[in-house]
Amino acid sequence: MSEPPKPRLTVDAFLAWSEDRPGGYELLGGEVFGMSPQRVRHAEVTLAVQLALRAALHAAGSPCRSLPDGLTVRIDDATAFEPDALVYCGDRLDADAVEVPAPVIVVEVLSPSTHGLDTGHKLNGYFRAPSVMHSLIVDPKRRLIVHHRRATDELMETRIAAMGTTLDLTPPGLALAVAEVFEAG
Repeated sequence: MSEPPKPRLTVDAFLAWSEDRPGGYELLGGEVFGMSPQRVRHAEVTLAVQLALRAALHAAGSPCRSLPDGLTVRIDDATAFEPDALVYCGDRLDADAVEVPAPVIVVEVLSPSTHGLDTGHKLNGYFRAPSVMHSLIVDPKRRLIVHHRRATDELMETRIAAMGTTLDLTPPGLALAVAEVFEAG
């Protein structure tokens, strides 16, 4: 006997469902996935990325803003992710918002349980959002950042940045030193 199919949620229904639930969740193709608890290494590198992005925005005099993990990025009507950090430009979001409608930079810090999802479905999904110009995949163990950048003609360019290099995140015009992400971690 087969199991009945799980009901599929829209992003709006997912956001309403997850609002009062502890823990983090993401939605992929209408199916809810719980996120594993963070390890210390992941938390330290995630915080370092968030602080480095904030410092880069300040150094550039950029009007854009960085936000930490826990906020939702809608990919389509049935898919929504929570990156570990992001940058958006434009008007300040409402203080009670749970969704960032037009991120320019999204960051995922790899962990053993999310490696495949972060480098597969999420990477492809983020670039389906027209506002996303950069996706950074931070590898804490190898101490490097894989930088995916939206290019011309529907192409995506990929660079691997190790210690001693600086990423050019234009737009919005930020310089992010890889060492800043790993010095604290």
